Amino acid sequence: MALHFQSLAELEVLCTHLYIGTDLTQRIEAEKALLELIDSPECLSKCQLLLEQGTTSYAQLLAATCLSKLVSRISPLPVEQRVDIRNYILNYVASQPKLVPFVIQALIQVIAKITKLGWFEVQKDQFVFREIIADVKKFLQGTVEHCVIGVIILSELTQEMNLVDYSRPSAKHRKIATSFRDSSLKDILVLACSLLKEVLAKPLNLQDEGQQNLVMQVLKLVLNCLNFDFIGSSADESADDLCTVQIPTTWRTIFLEPETLDLFFSLYHSLPPLLSQLGLSDPGNYHEFCRFLARLKTNYQLGELVLVKEYPEVIRLIANFTITSLQHWEFAPNSIHYLLTLWQRMVASVPFVKSTEPHLLDTYAPEITKAFITSRLESVAIVVRDNLDDPLDDTATVFQQLEQLCTVSRCEYEKTCTLLVQLFDQNAQTYQKLLHSPSGITVDKAIQEGRLAWLVYLVGTVVGGRLTYTSTDEHDAMDGELSCRVFQLISLMDTGLPQCSNEKIELAILWFLDQFRKTYVGDQLQRTSKRESESWSLSLILSPGAIMQDPFEVVRLRSDVSRVPEKAWKIVKVYARMSEVLGITDDNHVLETFMTKIVTNLKYWGRCEPVISRTLQFLNDLSVGYILLKKLVKIDAVKFMLKNHTSEHFPFLGISDSYSLNDFRCRTTFYTALTRLLMVDLGEDEDEFENFMLPLTVSFETVLQIFNNNFKQEDVKRMLIGLARDLRGIAFALNTKSSYTMLFDWMYPTYLPILQRTIERWYGEPACTTPILKLMAELMQNRSQRLNFDVSSPNGILLFREASKMICTYGNQILSLGSLSKDQIYPMKLKGISICYSALKSALCGNYVSFGVFKLYGDNHFDNVLQAFVKMLLSVCHSDLLQYRKLSQSYYPLLECLTQDHMSFITNLEPPVLLYVLTSISEGLTTLDTVVSSSCCTSLDYVVTYLFKHIAKEGKKPLRCREATQAGQRLLHFMQQNPDVLQQMMSVLMNTIVFEDCRNQWSVSRPLLGLILLNEKYFSELRASLINSQPVPKQEVLAQCFRNLMEGVEQNLSIKNRDRFTQNLSVFRRDVAEALRSDGSTEPCSLDMMS
Repeated sequence: MALHFQSLAELEVLCTHLYIGTDLTQRIEAEKALLELIDSPECLSKCQLLLEQGTTSYAQLLAATCLSKLVSRISPLPVEQRVDIRNYILNYVASQPKLVPFVIQALIQVIAKITKLGWFEVQKDQFVFREIIADVKKFLQGTVEHCVIGVIILSELTQEMNLVDYSRPSAKHRKIATSFRDSSLKDILVLACSLLKEVLAKPLNLQDEGQQNLVMQVLKLVLNCLNFDFIGSSADESADDLCTVQIPTTWRTIFLEPETLDLFFSLYHSLPPLLSQLGLSDPGNYHEFCRFLARLKTNYQLGELVLVKEYPEVIRLIANFTITSLQHWEFAPNSIHYLLTLWQRMVASVPFVKSTEPHLLDTYAPEITKAFITSRLESVAIVVRDNLDDPLDDTATVFQQLEQLCTVSRCEYEKTCTLLVQLFDQNAQTYQKLLHSPSGITVDKAIQEGRLAWLVYLVGTVVGGRLTYTSTDEHDAMDGELSCRVFQLISLMDTGLPQCSNEKIELAILWFLDQFRKTYVGDQLQRTSKRESESWSLSLILSPGAIMQDPFEVVRLRSDVSRVPEKAWKIVKVYARMSEVLGITDDNHVLETFMTKIVTNLKYWGRCEPVISRTLQFLNDLSVGYILLKKLVKIDAVKFMLKNHTSEHFPFLGISDSYSLNDFRCRTTFYTALTRLLMVDLGEDEDEFENFMLPLTVSFETVLQIFNNNFKQEDVKRMLIGLARDLRGIAFALNTKSSYTMLFDWMYPTYLPILQRTIERWYGEPACTTPILKLMAELMQNRSQRLNFDVSSPNGILLFREASKMICTYGNQILSLGSLSKDQIYPMKLKGISICYSALKSALCGNYVSFGVFKLYGDNHFDNVLQAFVKMLLSVCHSDLLQYRKLSQSYYPLLECLTQDHMSFITNLEPPVLLYVLTSISEGLTTLDTVVSSSCCTSLDYVVTYLFKHIAKEGKKPLRCREATQAGQRLLHFMQQNPDVLQQMMSVLMNTIVFEDCRNQWSVSRPLLGLILLNEKYFSELRASLINSQPVPKQEVLAQCFRNLMEGVEQNLSIKNRDRFTQNLSVFRRDVAEALRSDGSTEPCSLDMMS
């Protein structure tokens, strides 16, 4: 739809297509027309036409949208025009107070944006856009509808002032927000509170919708005032611990007055249910109340709370509220987190309370634990019978709640343990009966399985909650009782495989095993000999004749352990009961049980990705740590895995179409853990390594034969994807030179070319190329100096040549794909490019290749890969470099390596390419990602230092340095042709130091000195600009700050001189911040050195 200065009717059709149209093509055309309308010289007149003569609310909304985009442009409209727009909208909403709410909201947002962006605009010595608050007071003197509009204006203005626009300098936003905070925000809050006091003083007719709306908008205004980012911390609301309201000192009297807080409690009681959101029966209100309770412990210590007179009654009410909430598990489940947070922190504080006042947590914490346990078990039947969403499927929430419960459950642990033992035995016995029943009811069986899954999770939770400094030997014995039952259940479930299987129970078991591993497997156990442990186990825990006939029979715990020798009691602890029933006497036996379970899962659960993934993660966690590895390699199950890692024994290693390609990812984890186990006793035994690699050798030979016969089959592709993931896992675990050399000798020269051909053939399929590129990136990592081959070995150069071929092949092929849609560009192109950059960076920084030999011997692999780097880079727009985090975190460190060691390559770049690179550095300097910004600073420092040294050497041109001199001359010539490049970067860095929250000040200081020495004239202009923009009293202070900055700094870039400048810069930043701090002055000041 082209723009031909549409009539009103045409504009209204445009609105219909844009806001309520269902035809996607028409909507896209309407959006294009909207952009044309905004750029049109007649935009304002068309907006006025829509507002004054439009027949629908959508016409008015379109006008408001156009005006909003118009006033938000980077290059603003003239001040007079913006004043006219603001006044016009104020008069418009005042004359039509009964517009539909979304139109009023959109128009008021335009006023808020104009006010914020023009906050420091001066006309005739007046801040022209700060009159808005006086204008709003006129609204408050009118009808209820006018009052509502006035309150909405203040509310939107407060919200807009607090909103960070990342397309503009954050320093400018912070200065505006700070000035608004100091000059207006307190007055707005006082005004809002006074309006609320009027509500209480002379009751409004709250049956009237307009008056209800007024009260709601005033409350929203107060909330926006308190949500203001007072100190520029930009706290993430998801992190409740950090969300503290930093009230300014000048507000102190407001909050110390008792009537301020009383006002809101009185309002809550006085307002009808419609306004107080139906009390706690409303999920939103209930959620906020739970957050409020959690803040009690965030803001106060338990020792302070117990001293409050009403504490016993309050803690009782909170406990009752929590129990009721847990019992109604289906109502607002996301709010339970906050209640458990409160109890977790309260219980965790108990050991540190010095007050003699009773905290009563030993009374209420067991009740909370019991309520959680019983409510979860009772929920299973409802979920199964009513076919509801199972809370167990939301593992993230389950894990979060269990980790909170583990602390609460250890308070009065005997009660928790007794309850769990009783419930576990009851449910396990019922489940056994259902298994043996020929007519077992499926629904009943599903219910019992769900309950057992919850119980296993809960047992793992309470075992994982053990703390060394609070746990007693009796508690450890109780852990043994509970753990014994889960190990029995494992045996029962595995015996019935594959018929008797349940995914939820298996996932719960893996949770338990991991918690038990963290708590009881390792060096923290104090034990002497297996024989001593066995001799005491029966007498300590069981009364005579208490050997269980049924594996889930209830066992009564003996509390009389006073007659037991302390040393012996320390020995048995958790293993006493397990030794008696299962023969598990120490953590060696537990490790055998772990590995048997892992092998069983990998055999029988191959088609269940969640179980396989969690099992392999557990195996991976076990394989970290030398002491555990030494024990694991002695276990038969581990020996079996090392010799039989094929799809025949472990189906998840197969290539069947029934497996998703995403499921192949777990193979990397499997081979990482397996290779760690292999490495324990491998040494330099090449035959053992060859035997271990035999299944992969067979697979590669199969692929080689098919490739040679020119077959293109899906199975081959899947086999290669699996092999790449397997090899990446193996390579990741090989951290010694000898073991890595074995792998390299196995892969080169036979199998690496196969991967090269795979990239050539399937370059357009990321599912295939990504694993192979990641494998190559892993092979290039010189972790633990594993690639420092013998001096007689060419392996380092050979490896780099292969990587160069692969990167060049991929780079050339991927560029042939042409333009890609926004949703396809990252998976199809940018992800592969980022991996190539990571691999190249690892090679350049690995110190295992002497890159000078390539040119010396006429080998073009190094030049080729650098050209491939440039081609791929030029195919990526600047915005994408910073938008995609993985790409930016691979590109900028690579650029840092190139500028550090390969400046000759940088200086040889064509001017447009060099400009692209330097522009990317300039844009990266301002990013919030410190990894990226620090890399940019370092890269810029290398470039500036190179240029400075070249200028310093001019006139001294010995023949032996002619090539380096020519390279320096090229760079100098480029900078002379483009002087704004370095000047812009100096502005950015100075702006960061003076106005931004600079998190990497040291990194910023290093290139800044070189920029100042190269551009002293421009630095003087920047300094003068900042000083002259300030009020006269501050100018001399700032001038002194700049003099102090360069005090003692010489005209060179020696390390000593740089360090001196860095120290000066730290003092300079502090002093300038102090000088620029707002002091209530009404004089305008410039906020941006880049303007």
